[in-house]
Amino acid sequence: MEFGALIKFYRTQRGMTQTELAKGICSVPHLSKIENNSKEANEETVSLLLKRLEISLEQMEEKEDLIQVLIGQLGEKINYYLKDTIDEVYLKLQEHEHIIPFSKYIHTYELYKYRYLLFKGSLKEAEIQRDLLFKQKKNFSQHEEYLFRYYNAVFLIMKGHFKAAEELLDALYSEPIHDMPSADFFYHRAIVKSALEQSGHAIHFGKMALQLFMSEQNFYRILHTLMLLGINYTHSNIYEEAEECFRHLIRNADLLKEDRLLPQIYHNMGYLQNKKKNAKEALIFYEKSLALQPKNNPHYLVTLYSIGEIQYALQATDKARESFQVVSLYAKELGVKKYRLLADFYLLHMVSPGKAFKYLESKVIPFLEETNEHLNDLTRFYKMLSDYYTQQEKYSEAVYYLNKIT
Repeated sequence: MEFGALIKFYRTQRGMTQTELAKGICSVPHLSKIENNSKEANEETVSLLLKRLEISLEQMEEKEDLIQVLIGQLGEKINYYLKDTIDEVYLKLQEHEHIIPFSKYIHTYELYKYRYLLFKGSLKEAEIQRDLLFKQKKNFSQHEEYLFRYYNAVFLIMKGHFKAAEELLDALYSEPIHDMPSADFFYHRAIVKSALEQSGHAIHFGKMALQLFMSEQNFYRILHTLMLLGINYTHSNIYEEAEECFRHLIRNADLLKEDRLLPQIYHNMGYLQNKKKNAKEALIFYEKSLALQPKNNPHYLVTLYSIGEIQYALQATDKARESFQVVSLYAKELGVKKYRLLADFYLLHMVSPGKAFKYLESKVIPFLEETNEHLNDLTRFYKMLSDYYTQQEKYSEAVYYLNKIT
């Protein structure tokens, strides 16, 4: 612990002069050098100065040990995804914030504070903390610099900047400072690869994360990783493994009372069943997901839209119309342009297919192509337009959209 800075802090807080504090213990110039860390004092001198300030040397050392323990506990809560109890540890750490700057854990604490803010989803506060840490990084140890770069990658993931996160994680992976990166590190690599539609890589890193989480008996993170694997098995058309993941998730999410995950599990199982051409079974899982979600939020919107598409395919026109009308309304309220456009396309298609395909061509496809994040949707709509123009015997237009698919 930097006792010089600590002594100066408490002397100033107590309103004491250097002369008053030093009297009978050491000279004023000597105290000044101690306070400015230009001279190390022996333990007896430090103890006497702290005693006059009504502070125990032993208590300070105990507090430094406690800070180390609390930082470790904070990291454990994040690793094991213990959202309900993490604030208790963080508040205890905050009680020692006046001591932490004088301890050897100053940078470690600020780094874990950054990770805590990311864990809580407080991105604006996390960005402020990131900028503060950036100014301090020249003083970081090798391990602290590694943590800072890794947490920056997590920040980028949460902001949706997956390509930048991938570059940072790839760089960290190629120059590890540990024998083996953590399960959390592999999990975040899998998230990035999944977001970039690199399902094979996502499965590879997801399996590595799963193996490590299982060795830790980290049950919540096992569930999160199984979800990620199930999604990427689905995208890779590895249906048997995907279904096994989702059925395992349904059983265990219920056992662990992890109700927040169930709507996502049911939605992804619905998507899987729809890909397998089991439309009615897909509808059952989508409706289970919808029943567990609060209305008028983006996730509710996606699930309801998926239900509308299946109802439309099953020629349940009235039900499909009702679903798409609600999707269009909520999408306008939430400012989600994609689903407003898609819902309006289907609503128009029920009235006038010709107008609907013009709308698809002039509004929907340009939007999807501009964002460059909806390849599955684009493929489906290119096929629809190609089929439509073939029926109209407009073969050059049909070939144009057919070529876009390939």
